[in-house]
Amino acid sequence: MSGKVVCVTGASGFIASWLVKLLLQRGYTVQATVRDINDPKKTKHLLELEGANERLKLYNADNLKDGSFDAAMDGCAGVFHTASPFFFSSKDPQTELIDPAVKGTLNVLASCSKTSSVKRVVLTSSVAAVVYNRNPRTPDVVVDETWFSDPAFCKEVQNWYVLSKTLAEEAAWDFAKEKGIDLVTINPAMVIGPLLQPMLNTSCAAILDLVNGSPTYTNGTFGWVNVKDVAEAHILAYEVPSVSGRYCLVERVVHFSELVKLLHDLYPEYPVPQKCVDENPFPPKFQVSKKKTQTLGVNFTPLEVSLKETVESLKEKKFF
Repeated sequence: MSGKVVCVTGASGFIASWLVKLLLQRGYTVQATVRDINDPKKTKHLLELEGANERLKLYNADNLKDGSFDAAMDGCAGVFHTASPFFFSSKDPQTELIDPAVKGTLNVLASCSKTSSVKRVVLTSSVAAVVYNRNPRTPDVVVDETWFSDPAFCKEVQNWYVLSKTLAEEAAWDFAKEKGIDLVTINPAMVIGPLLQPMLNTSCAAILDLVNGSPTYTNGTFGWVNVKDVAEAHILAYEVPSVSGRYCLVERVVHFSELVKLLHDLYPEYPVPQKCVDENPFPPKFQVSKKKTQTLGVNFTPLEVSLKETVESLKEKKFF
């Protein structure tokens, strides 16, 4: 069936594992890349998915190795590029974050431009590539897809993860324009929900800290969204012909103090922290427009449900 063979890069990750699961459920054949196909931590949970026996093929690929995505893309009509490192502290941001994000994206797009069967590329970007600039963010401000993060500002505040996502998305748009690639980006906020992979990912780790005895909570305001909604949005972005540009995925923006209150209401028995990590004023909340994403057909899972799913999954996987 034409259009039913797709490639997913970085398939062992949190979002990508769900993407592979939903694609298989929909009857797609998935050619998925991981860094090491002999590492069961990266592959076992994927090979156990329904439909994997018949329609999942795994390939080794490395973001920094030229041409390493060529084989996985062969015969694919769609490519989902999710492979990109996500962590907040880094000793060598250029090597650990920026190079894998930017070079990896260009590497994948170069393979796409050589593969005539590829009709559309869906890139997992981030709200990180949208909101970090000098524009004020206050409760009456509505952020939308026309916003771009400012690399100079990211360097100034030394937010290297945000810089990596911003530069990677910029590079992707430039390359796609130059080569005539039909590119769509999905820009989710902090992604939580049930884990399919055995390893703890950065955004779920933030929730684990709050139910697992951390004495304080972060003084930060972030958007949150459910992993299943994010995976669903990727597939819709591939399937719906009229789709174009960027799509922000944020169910709700809250300060960590509100997150803690929601968790306390859901799990009064857990030692959820009552104290903020510092005395500084709370960064204000802001809004992120859902208008464009709703035209895609995404219905957002409420934050309360996402939190419960995350905690139950962390419990089940014995993370605490």
